[in-house]
Amino acid sequence: MSAPFPPAINAEIVAIGTELLLGEITDTNSVYLARQLRNLGVNLFFMTSVGDNEGRITEAIRLALGRAQIVITCGGLGPTVDDMTRQGVAAAAGRELEFHPHLLDAIAARFSSFRAAMTANNTRQAYVPKGALIIDNPVGTAPAFIVEEGDTCVISLPGVPREMKFLFEERVIPYLREHYQLGGSIIKARVLKTAGIGESVLDEQIGEDLLTASNPTVGLAAHSGQVDVRITAKAATEAEADAMIGQFEAVLRERIGPYVFGADGDTLDEALQAALRDAGAGLTVLEAGVAPVLAERAGQLSQAGIPVETVQLADEAAARERLKISETATLREIAEAAARELSAQAGQTVAVATISRAGDAGDQADSTERTALAVCFGGKIRSRSYGFGGHSSEAGQFLVTWAWAMAWRLLRDSA
Repeated sequence: MSAPFPPAINAEIVAIGTELLLGEITDTNSVYLARQLRNLGVNLFFMTSVGDNEGRITEAIRLALGRAQIVITCGGLGPTVDDMTRQGVAAAAGRELEFHPHLLDAIAARFSSFRAAMTANNTRQAYVPKGALIIDNPVGTAPAFIVEEGDTCVISLPGVPREMKFLFEERVIPYLREHYQLGGSIIKARVLKTAGIGESVLDEQIGEDLLTASNPTVGLAAHSGQVDVRITAKAATEAEADAMIGQFEAVLRERIGPYVFGADGDTLDEALQAALRDAGAGLTVLEAGVAPVLAERAGQLSQAGIPVETVQLADEAAARERLKISETATLREIAEAAARELSAQAGQTVAVATISRAGDAGDQADSTERTALAVCFGGKIRSRSYGFGGHSSEAGQFLVTWAWAMAWRLLRDSA
């Protein structure tokens, strides 16, 4: 039984900026803040992105205040007309904006240190919601602030990652620890990485008793050829959280152990390298009509001392000619034939073959064969086909992950 810890504190992140909604930049700020809040023992149930519109910013913040004690906004504190976070927070809190001459002086001094002229629009940054706690920004020009409302607060931080991280670590964390008496609980997570098993089968083998537990919790995140199993525990101390996670991990390894290739920062490349070395096996890769994504990753194994051979063919036609295979054969059948032939020729080797239609770089439903992949070892073979072309941006991620996962599984099954 876990030791008692303070009542749950919930937070919500509101990322502000139209550029986020247009896909022009990736919201790394919210990911960073989520991890920091987890480490503080603060629950995070919602993350919102909203464009540069005062009404929608106000609505997002009001909604967040209705379900969380801590609302953290990122972005929209600059000097331009579309920087509207100050107005949105003030409206959501029912306050006016208040001008602070000392903030404008600090901004001017910052520009002077850059030997740059401050423009008139920077005056906007000296306005903050009335009664707000001001967070001076020694690493940028945008002042941050905290608006307290009863047991809730809105913490507004700049969107520039360097500024946001500095202010959160140096100013916000101490504030949160003191204001909400944090430190009496911690949230920790551990990720078990599995390969060679589908998400639905893995879910069934884990069991409903673990998947519906409230503390620790167990969740799945599927990738191509790999499924991560996350164990998250909340406890009064780090040691207690570790013990709780350890108990669940032991049960999980009993149920799905054969499919677990590592944990946390472990990679499929490392697992495959170890499996090849244990089996005394090499790796042979054939690619046709596709960028040499597998050959490039195989080169890393070669540098680690694993025997590696690669074959690069121009296109599907070249693969058919090499294998003497009929025109009616599907891409998947070609890939399987190539993998079997390579495995038979090389002896103790894992053979990987991928065949792609020439010139295809787009993406279609997987029912349309445009790229096929097969892995063979010890007479056993695994294969699948995709709807993306071999020069698609998806090829590198999906082909390598799936091929390495199946290679690791075949080696594991043969041990």
